[in-house]
Amino acid sequence: MTSFKSVPLLFTCLLLLVFGCSSEDAQPAPSPSPEASEPENPVSENSDPRATGRSQEREEIKEPPVLTTPSPEPIPVPAEDLAEGWIRLFDGGSFFGWKPENDANWAIEDGAITVSEGEQGLLRTTSEFSDYVLRLEFKADKSTNSGIFLRTSATPTDPTKDCYEFNIAPTDNPFPTGSLVGRTKIENAPTSGEWQTAEITVQGNQIRGIVDGNLVLEYTDESPIGRGYIGLQLNSGQVAFRNILLRPLSLDSIFNGTDLTGWVEYPEMESKFSVTAAGELNVVNGRGQLETEGHYADFVLQLECISYAEALNSGIFLRCIPGDVMMGYESQIQNGMKDGNPLQPADCGTGGIFRRQDARRIVALDNEWFHKTIVMSGNHIAVWVNGYQVSDWYDEREADKNPRRGLRTAAGSIMIQGHDPTTNLSFRNLRITELE
Repeated sequence: MTSFKSVPLLFTCLLLLVFGCSSEDAQPAPSPSPEASEPENPVSENSDPRATGRSQEREEIKEPPVLTTPSPEPIPVPAEDLAEGWIRLFDGGSFFGWKPENDANWAIEDGAITVSEGEQGLLRTTSEFSDYVLRLEFKADKSTNSGIFLRTSATPTDPTKDCYEFNIAPTDNPFPTGSLVGRTKIENAPTSGEWQTAEITVQGNQIRGIVDGNLVLEYTDESPIGRGYIGLQLNSGQVAFRNILLRPLSLDSIFNGTDLTGWVEYPEMESKFSVTAAGELNVVNGRGQLETEGHYADFVLQLECISYAEALNSGIFLRCIPGDVMMGYESQIQNGMKDGNPLQPADCGTGGIFRRQDARRIVALDNEWFHKTIVMSGNHIAVWVNGYQVSDWYDEREADKNPRRGLRTAAGSIMIQGHDPTTNLSFRNLRITELE
């Protein structure tokens, strides 16, 4: 059994990490204390890679700390669900990606999150979401009062203002199971005391709830909450949750499968980007980059990728300084592992945040298509590979326009990297939604 009382909080190991965000090869040794002085060639928003051919930023290069977080064997997400964008919020064996906001006996037993006593409050995701379908199973004693919180703040105080509370409660409660507390009462989804299923769709100003296969809730909010966490509540009584999955909604394509409309090309760089006959975006050779014309700050990005040889290196760069050379946060693509151990990435690992936090497990395989989901909100980045969360990182540095030097929250472009002459990867189904 895993519990928050027996294991140090998972998230303290994610803080105070290092500078730099690029998959460049070895660079000249940096001068000491880069925070104390400006680099010799400071980066401007108008710096031009066509003129420089390389990044102008000097950075301190350090190995990110090794995560001690449990990394259980992934529970496979069915191929058809992966194609639709489903990810697991709970891996079945650890609290990675979750944060307790109360002092309670949250634990993991037999692949389920359980709680029965302690301070009232939430166990919540570390990532925020806006539009989605949430699918899970719950088991509650008939007298239990609990809830599933949607678009919630970390510590909500009023379910009519700072969250949507999908209640789990007895029939004599003012808001029985399936109701939205303080908003609408439902009376046709009684708690059974056995495992029950719930599927909740939150999109725009609409909320739709299905319990045990029956549509029980349709609600419209004239003043909808824009985004928030997913929360599991301890109010009173014993409750358990398992098989918690989420499918982001309202994503728009950023690659049309025909040409590079909407993307900025850099033909003077070594990489060659092209669209294949199958409608896939291919990159060979390197170093080089392809950049979105659109700029994004907080978002959910989903894509599929394949690398055509063992341990090829690439990356998706986020909140980039537009027009510069991969000057952004990097979500790594590199499936190599040390001694064949998926818990020891050879080079950060696919889904890791390069020079910030290594992936906790290598999930993808070379020469096979894999799915990647990136959620970026404020100073937080989380990445899922094939539906399994591999990174969960907070940027605790001082604010800076340049994400190599500090926290950048301003909107920036997204770049696909061509890393070196061995590069040969393809991408498809690139789609994004901004978190409002």
